Amino acid sequence: MTTDEEHPGATMSPSDAWRFLEHTSFGRLALSVANEPDIFPINFLAHDGKLLMRTNPGTKLAELTINDRVAFEIDGIAENSAWSVVVKGSARVIESQTEIDAANELPLTPWIPTRKNTYVEIIPTSVRGIRFELGTEPER
Repeated sequence: MTTDEEHPGATMSPSDAWRFLEHTSFGRLALSVANEPDIFPINFLAHDGKLLMRTNPGTKLAELTINDRVAFEIDGIAENSAWSVVVKGSARVIESQTEIDAANELPLTPWIPTRKNTYVEIIPTSVRGIRFELGTEPER
């Protein structure tokens, strides 16, 4: 008997997983407050070993300021293969004007027509990825 953890796949090195982050701009941010998990789709930028996103005051920002421990996931599917990268780390609102000015120079813009004036940085504590071939369920 195999478990989901024993699926046949190729584990990526952290540097290979980071390259996937650098070439992707959409993912899901997982937060948890008072033992209630939440997940948000976001666009982001992988830059200088950190993830950067923009947001406005609301549920997402409130939750990550209450509990700064976050998980972030990206994945993709090609014709016969797929991949997934998960980052765990801590999030912080960028507050210094010097850091905000530097972030304003980066290619991170909202996907929807709104102004998002709050930058959030995710500092990874772990980055893991896996690649796997797609196929049908094997015979018993």
